Amino acid sequence: MTKRQNSLLSNLYIFVVMAFLYVPILVMIVYSFNTSKSRGAFLGFTTKWYLELFQNESILSALANTLIVAVVSSVIATLLGTAAAIGIRAMKKRNRDLIMNFTYLPVMSPEIVMGVSLMLLFVLFRIDFSLFTVIAAHITFNVPYIILSVMPKLRQMDQHLYEAAMDLGCTPFQAFIKVMLPEIMPGIITGFLIAFTFSLDDFNISYFVSGERAQTLPVLIYSMTRKRVSPEINALSAIIFLVVLTVLILTNVNDVRKEKQMQKGGRRG
Repeated sequence: MTKRQNSLLSNLYIFVVMAFLYVPILVMIVYSFNTSKSRGAFLGFTTKWYLELFQNESILSALANTLIVAVVSSVIATLLGTAAAIGIRAMKKRNRDLIMNFTYLPVMSPEIVMGVSLMLLFVLFRIDFSLFTVIAAHITFNVPYIILSVMPKLRQMDQHLYEAAMDLGCTPFQAFIKVMLPEIMPGIITGFLIAFTFSLDDFNISYFVSGERAQTLPVLIYSMTRKRVSPEINALSAIIFLVVLTVLILTNVNDVRKEKQMQKGGRRG
């Protein structure tokens, strides 16, 4: 097989994979402009579902709950997970390995197990299901991801740098802020983004710990599937996809600019 044929097969494979990933999203966006509520046929173009979306209190309330839960739980989980990772790193190897094994358990376990266990825990302590229970549950399953994201950066870091900063007069807090934090910041940011993403689209755990007034968007959409999913959901999903796509494009453009600036600086040097 020639190089040209290999190139054509590779391009075809990439095209098939991209089509498999993005054609369903494209269909959803197209049907968000459908005049009919039916998903069986496209009967005409309209923007009324986008207008009605901003008048639908249940969807807007669920979206607000989802964003509040995702932001609050991700921030708190990042703080707790980072502190836990630093503490675990300071342990002896045997204790560290034991704790890391327990850290992997929530990640490997099915979400339904954690959802049911958290529900039973809240019932045992007679805590009413609300936005608080949803946030607490999301913090619980987000912390392990933060730990697993920060730990590799702690292993890569030269531990003598922290001690050297202390010898040069820094307090433990100053040494952490000026030496350790910049070294592990990429892991912290990665963990935060993972936690935010998982929290944003979580259904299994949210379903068991959310009350009627604290429904997140995935739970609301699931409740609609019993009858019929509102066309406003298509419009909202299209908006979310375009926002995420815009953020990714801007991030990539910014990275390319920084890389070009570094290359120019290297040539001048």
